Amino acid sequence: MRIIEKNSYSPRNCVEWTLQSSQGRDYRIMIAIPEAEAPPEGYAVIYAVDGDAMFGTIAETVKVQTRKPKGFNPAIVVGIGYPSRLPFDMERRCYDLTMPVDAATLPDRPNGQPWPEHGGVDLFLDFLEQQLMPAISSEWKINPNRQAIFGHSLGGHFTLYTMFSRPKLFTHVVSGSPSVWWGNDEVLREQERFIAQWKGDYERKLLVIVGGDELSFMVEGAQRVVERMEPLVTKGVQVSYLKFEDEGHVSVLPSAINRLVRFVLTD
Repeated sequence: MRIIEKNSYSPRNCVEWTLQSSQGRDYRIMIAIPEAEAPPEGYAVIYAVDGDAMFGTIAETVKVQTRKPKGFNPAIVVGIGYPSRLPFDMERRCYDLTMPVDAATLPDRPNGQPWPEHGGVDLFLDFLEQQLMPAISSEWKINPNRQAIFGHSLGGHFTLYTMFSRPKLFTHVVSGSPSVWWGNDEVLREQERFIAQWKGDYERKLLVIVGGDELSFMVEGAQRVVERMEPLVTKGVQVSYLKFEDEGHVSVLPSAINRLVRFVLTD
């Protein structure tokens, strides 16, 4: 066998931006653009935090599942990552994806190190709402009724907080293996405020996913979130829960991403 040529590999129809937040934090933004033209209502958009780890799998899953004649309508995928290109940049994600809590409420880290700076979730959401999402909308025709956010672990904590604190920002919220435990379940207190204030003026969809082989407190936390949403099911909030019995905290990701795509793009 003779190798004729060796080249670096880049997925088709993908671009990369570098954006800087108003706080001077740089973000690596990966975007998968559909080959098909936008439908009359515009493209659905799937935003994913931890984009350095998630983007490629989500983009390829969307590409395969939107093939015609039987596939879903095309969708743009936006992965939000960091200049380090690490699959999980703990310093950055710990700040961006978490609610501000007393460090004394946090468990010891497995590596024995102190927790990185945390609690910057609202500044990160400001970046999404005021800079990234308008930039995407200015480049492509976007369907405002199919704007989704996906995150896993601390990212799952983030997507829950996003729905509860800024429910108008995304129509579809997917929380994979959410770190409900953060700050002694602080996100559940945010959920209480959301439920008390929800008027049902518009519809929202929430999907919570967990692996059956995850630690028991992870499974229980996900279940608690779903159970507490029950009063809103008749008030315009569609809530779904999936537990993949044989999957752990990381191995659940491919299954979660497959269901994410179906959840967002199914009518």
